[in-house]
Amino acid sequence: MAAAALAAATVSTVALTSAGAQEQDGDIAQAKVDNPYEGAQVYVNPQWAANAAAEPGGEAVADQATGVWLDRISAIEGNDSPTTGTMGLKDHLDEAVAQGADVIQFVIYNLPGRDCAALASNGELKADEISRYKSEYIDPIVAIQSDPAYAGLRIVNVIEIDSLPNLVTNVSPRETATANCDTMKANGNYVDGVSYAAAELGALPNTYNYLDAGHHGWIGWADANPQYDNFNASAALFGSLIGENGMTADHVHGFITNTANYSALEEPHWEVDQVVGGQAINQNPNIKWVDWNDFNGEIDFSTAFRDELIANGYNSDIGMLIDTSRNGWGGADRPAGPSTSTDPATFVDESRIDQRFQKGNWCNQAGAGLGERPQASPEAGIDAYVWIKPPGESDGASEPIDNDEGKGFDEMCDPAYEGNIRNGFNMSGARGEMPLSGHWSSEQFAELLANAYPPVG
Repeated sequence: MAAAALAAATVSTVALTSAGAQEQDGDIAQAKVDNPYEGAQVYVNPQWAANAAAEPGGEAVADQATGVWLDRISAIEGNDSPTTGTMGLKDHLDEAVAQGADVIQFVIYNLPGRDCAALASNGELKADEISRYKSEYIDPIVAIQSDPAYAGLRIVNVIEIDSLPNLVTNVSPRETATANCDTMKANGNYVDGVSYAAAELGALPNTYNYLDAGHHGWIGWADANPQYDNFNASAALFGSLIGENGMTADHVHGFITNTANYSALEEPHWEVDQVVGGQAINQNPNIKWVDWNDFNGEIDFSTAFRDELIANGYNSDIGMLIDTSRNGWGGADRPAGPSTSTDPATFVDESRIDQRFQKGNWCNQAGAGLGERPQASPEAGIDAYVWIKPPGESDGASEPIDNDEGKGFDEMCDPAYEGNIRNGFNMSGARGEMPLSGHWSSEQFAELLANAYPPVG
């Protein structure tokens, strides 16, 4: 990070050495490291590990690090819900210290009017409850994370997935607009909430904030026409956070893409601008899978978006994370090589490893598999591949289920749903018989394990 971000804060407790080991010192200055994952042991959530290990073959991946989701105010203390289990924030931090971990990953996920373009992941706070978000949610998290007992941990906070890009792609006058997203743009509470969370959490000496930046199938389009530009406009929106609520560029260590999504890291058998049938694939209006997108996978998108974020005011050494928990797309349907077809649309459909009907499909995608295992520094500019979405936890219920978690029913989670403007009126591709978002599905976990790529074992 930049010099200001690396400025040491004096703490009277455990401090990390540059190699990630812990040393006891009564009064030592702890500086943030460039990549918190490098050489680090990352915390394994024992609750997720127990669920995974209880499934056939699950022990092979039960030792992987996953994100801990704080999806309600009560999750901070622990609410014994199917989503977060019995452990609260302090319990996880204590367990991380007991494990001898260097890094622990939390998902800060409780904005007012949360996930305005979907219903399955709506939250407890109404669109105008920004004061509650700050005082009852963010402030208590900051108080616990600032405890000197945890100063030896590198605390990664993934901040508010599925939020800010909605203010570009799903607001009026676009055809994809939703009333909820129009409301959140008008009241400013996404910008207010994300900047407040980043500023307050980022002021701690051992926290590493990564803001959620969607994925290439959502904001991978750059265009001179504002109606079609998602890429530049999203980066500019992120840039506008700087200065809000005292947030500076130094409060943001990086960004994360593909959180809880299914987009492949790359398509190994074809390039997005490859010429087939006399025309570049991403300039061919008949190839609906690409649909003019500038990118073909998360690696190229993440590195390009990183450059655009830097151009919009973020530090030149920000790092990117990519969630690879469910983007492996292995199994029998994975193509072994490029298609031999000379028809461009057929060539793409027979060559692509991502088997979704459309890149906008986000709920419990049938046929998906575990992706690359978590690892540090896999590519230049990318701090780590991570499993922020715990594999086996649902994206949303396949049918309406009464609940006290604020989660609605979204038709994109219904396998019979034939789509809407936001997914090009394609089938949802969702699995059937799925529980509420965040709840465990043995069937989905088994499929992810079977279709893992690289394969498990």
